[in-house]
Amino acid sequence: MFIAVLDLHTTSADRAAALTQLDGERDEIRAMAGNLDFRVYASRHDDGAVAVVHEWTDEPSFAGYLASDAFARSSVVLRPLMTEPPVSRRFRADLVETV
Repeated sequence: MFIAVLDLHTTSADRAAALTQLDGERDEIRAMAGNLDFRVYASRHDDGAVAVVHEWTDEPSFAGYLASDAFARSSVVLRPLMTEPPVSRRFRADLVETV
């Protein structure tokens, strides 16, 4: 399994636009080959912070997402809203169990 966690920051006024963009791409991303989950979170402690958690079957599937129209569209909308560079942490993981 491949997991990516994206943290980005906007102004409090722009966060709703960022969330709308990410939420609007969700169904297309979830339908991509290899996608296991795509979740968007608004911080309860920082009114400009957004986190995105991706779960993919493997790195090539995630690479396909990075080359997708959905990723390109979100980049066009989100980059101008960001108040600092985004941070994407990526992990290789083994699922132990689902309970």
